[in-house]
Amino acid sequence: MSTPTSANALAPTPQDMRSAMGRFASGVTVVTALHAGEPVGFTCQSFASVSLEPPLILFCADGRSRSWPRIRAAGRFTVNVLAETQDDLCTRFGSRHGRRFDDLDWCESAWATPSLPDVLLRVHADVETVHTAGDHDIVIGRVLELESAEPDRPMVFYCGQFGLGQ
Repeated sequence: MSTPTSANALAPTPQDMRSAMGRFASGVTVVTALHAGEPVGFTCQSFASVSLEPPLILFCADGRSRSWPRIRAAGRFTVNVLAETQDDLCTRFGSRHGRRFDDLDWCESAWATPSLPDVLLRVHADVETVHTAGDHDIVIGRVLELESAEPDRPMVFYCGQFGLGQ
């Protein structure tokens, strides 16, 4: 086995990364907040538990996002974990076009964040720390409350598609 002469000799392209990392199935969430009284949110597949004590979670946000700077400024957010049948919410919040909350039956949580209807789980949290990593921010949130709904199948993103496919 030969050793590359440069650390960049084998560095993957963005397309290589997308293709390879797409082989790791992830759940799908919508991160929401209220900024200056206006609801804001985006679809997010990079979400995980970090610590049980203290209760911490993380999500990753694209640095070019229009929603993330407003969520960061709000300082508090809700991660809404989508059920398998919630393609409409995924598409609505994943699109760069249109107003995401128009004609949507959402309510304001006790934590002053938008709660989306019929999701599997809501994680209400404060922004604890933010770390810049490449073109994304890694957001660590301190969990304030967990709201679970009836068990259902989660929405899964795998190989560039929603669902596990065949």
